[in-house]
Amino acid sequence: MAYRSYVMRKFFGLLLTLFIVTLVNFILFRLLPGDPIMILFRDPRLTPEQIDYLYHKFGLDKPLIEQFFIYLWNLFRGEWGISFAYKKPVMEILPGRILNSLILVVPATILSILLGVVTGVVAAWKRGSLADAAISTISLGLYSLPTFWLGGIFIFFSINYWRLPVGGMFNYGLDHGGLFSYLGDLSSHMILPLVTLTLVSYGSFTLTVRGAMLDVMAEDYIRTAVAKGLTSWGVLRRHALPNAMLPTVSLTAVSLGTAVTGSVLTETVFNWPGVGRLIFDAISNRDYPLLQASFLIITISVLLANFLADIVYGLLDPRVKYK
Repeated sequence: MAYRSYVMRKFFGLLLTLFIVTLVNFILFRLLPGDPIMILFRDPRLTPEQIDYLYHKFGLDKPLIEQFFIYLWNLFRGEWGISFAYKKPVMEILPGRILNSLILVVPATILSILLGVVTGVVAAWKRGSLADAAISTISLGLYSLPTFWLGGIFIFFSINYWRLPVGGMFNYGLDHGGLFSYLGDLSSHMILPLVTLTLVSYGSFTLTVRGAMLDVMAEDYIRTAVAKGLTSWGVLRRHALPNAMLPTVSLTAVSLGTAVTGSVLTETVFNWPGVGRLIFDAISNRDYPLLQASFLIITISVLLANFLADIVYGLLDPRVKYK
């Protein structure tokens, strides 16, 4: 009963947070400088009447509070607006872009988690050794690197030495002639953005796992396990690692929650046609409906991921209080 109440409290907190973020999401983009109508329709021959019609067509002639309630009502009906730039419903644009982002971001996230957990455990278990120093230095360096800089370095070496594709998902216009040709073309275009995204995410997982492992290894029950004669592998597998994984649950949840929206910097640098690139273009065009929908999907994904992480925490850690 207590656990059910705990889950319900978390769920209502999720709904409240979602409403607040939806309100901020609506207001934030209207504070950006620039007029979307003047940006999108630069034809000097437009008459004042035609400009007024465009404001009316996109609902920008109404008071902000009225626009907000219309926006909420349309969200409940599944109508997320018409993109200013693409001139078609947002929900016709987003699904394909989400799929493109998932194709890139999910493998990168899984790789960074696996590598980060392994190297973080090794660094903590070998604390003070050369291996610990090397892993910590490399992880901190990768964590600190700007994504666009690392991507630019890879593009430079690819153009001059590696001869790998540096932009897009495919060689457009190429007749693949079969599934293997299609997958081969996609894989070659994925290499650089996948490696970039994996490396910039890897450092945070390694440092998180290492810190959690060091905290766990200082606990009394670890010393008790060693005193009872357990082998190093037994202490690591049965006591240290399961408890050190708890902080990693939250980081994993956030990483997987943002997977549907891709990475704005990585997708922009490599011209990957995912949600991240779509957000970059929408900001440039002041495309309010597209921006609102994209950020709302980010919000929902992260909130759901954290909600699931809270539930998993409650199941894994008996120290979580339900009341």
